[in-house]
Amino acid sequence: MPLIVRDATPADVPAIAALYADEVREHVNTYEYDVPDEAEMSLRLQSVIAAGYPYLVAELDGQFAGYAYASSYRARIGYRKTVENSVYVVPGLKGRGIGAALMKALIEACEARGYRQMIAVIGEPTNTASIRLHEKFGFTLVGIFRGIAWKHDRWLDTVQMQRTLGAGTTAPPQDE
Repeated sequence: MPLIVRDATPADVPAIAALYADEVREHVNTYEYDVPDEAEMSLRLQSVIAAGYPYLVAELDGQFAGYAYASSYRARIGYRKTVENSVYVVPGLKGRGIGAALMKALIEACEARGYRQMIAVIGEPTNTASIRLHEKFGFTLVGIFRGIAWKHDRWLDTVQMQRTLGAGTTAPPQDE
């Protein structure tokens, strides 16, 4: 079976939670310390979808391969047309186009919803695979915050990248 990207469902929560748990415990792609359980991950999924953001899952040969979602970049109303993206791929499946398929579908879903900017907050400058993926989709480096997070007994830098969606800043949002 081919690679497919589809909307996430509650049935995906165990696989999403397992992948995210590995990220929390072993890596710095999230600065969360405590692994959220499936109930918490289910609430997060529901919250993202209820707010009108896309939450996607990739399957390769019928098996869970990763997930991606967009969420609010900041809470203030003025940021309502800007989203932050998150993309996670099962470690043993990296380098097979799954991240790219998720990113492409996520960008399309955000543009269809009228969002104008997408921000990537990348766990540190050494995450070159994530940086290259974002560059491939037109993201540009906005800046690097030095030493703003502490995890795994070290200070971490954070990369921020940005990409225009749809009409970008050429016109006011349609809800104005």
